[in-house]
Amino acid sequence: MACFLGIDGGGTRTTAWLADGDGNPLGCAEAGPSNPIKVGFRVAERELLKAFHACLREAGFPMAVARKAHPPLLEAVGAGISGIDRRAAHRTLIKWMRQHIPARRHLLTTDAAIALAAAVRDAPGIIVIAGTGSIAFARDEQGKLMRAGGWGIPFDDGGSGYDVGRKAVAAAIQASDGRGPNTLLQERICRHLRLRIITDVVTAQLEQQEVAALFPLVMEAAREGDLVARHLCDDAGRDLAELAVALLKRAGWTRSMTHVVTSGGVFKSSKLIRDSFIRHLRRFAPQARVEMLEHSPVQGALWLARHLGKKKS
Repeated sequence: MACFLGIDGGGTRTTAWLADGDGNPLGCAEAGPSNPIKVGFRVAERELLKAFHACLREAGFPMAVARKAHPPLLEAVGAGISGIDRRAAHRTLIKWMRQHIPARRHLLTTDAAIALAAAVRDAPGIIVIAGTGSIAFARDEQGKLMRAGGWGIPFDDGGSGYDVGRKAVAAAIQASDGRGPNTLLQERICRHLRLRIITDVVTAQLEQQEVAALFPLVMEAAREGDLVARHLCDDAGRDLAELAVALLKRAGWTRSMTHVVTSGGVFKSSKLIRDSFIRHLRRFAPQARVEMLEHSPVQGALWLARHLGKKKS
């Protein structure tokens, strides 16, 4: 029986789904992070293999048989891994996948690309993803992929959880200096990070995830009416809309009823940011159809694997 494997690998966890030729699920599993830029190739490969083997066990396939099967048990693997858009990283990981996850065909792409596939399959459209980082992907009528943003911290990723957390710290410092308005964020960031005063954050040497973890404090303060926090939410929505607008302009879709899908924890957590995103987006594309992603990105990876198998069979 020919099977297909879809993998969604991120900086926090790896999700894998195994399905038969009709798309019926046979096994699903989760493992740890597999972004090779963040955790290194050895850890990423270990977690990818762990997720693959767990899928095989759940489906009832002995691992030894699955590895040695001729033809391979897997018709195709579709994997979307964050950080893999760097050429050297892609070359290293695709070579490893071909050796350790036996299949007739392998597709390795970014996590944003599989989210786009989950949203619109092979139809034209845009996805904007905002979590710890941010990025937007589009597919035009000819199937060409386009990208905006996602170039990483500290120089990009506007509207992301990290960006909002960083700006919250800056606003709190400015408030303590008298350079900015008073805000609830000053006291709440101090309490969350166990700082005596907010300026102690300068020497705290915070990790990226620790800065991004300040995002919920901003959402809480915004819900309580803090004007600084609400302004940060509006800024985030505008920055994320600019990602979509860049792609809309590049594709010539500003006057079209383009499908724009949003995904990630930032959008899920804040109605203020969602509303700001739509408001700023529609200044440039009034007919854009905006909605949240309904399907898991791993479903996009699985669809790409099945599509690859059918296309080349």
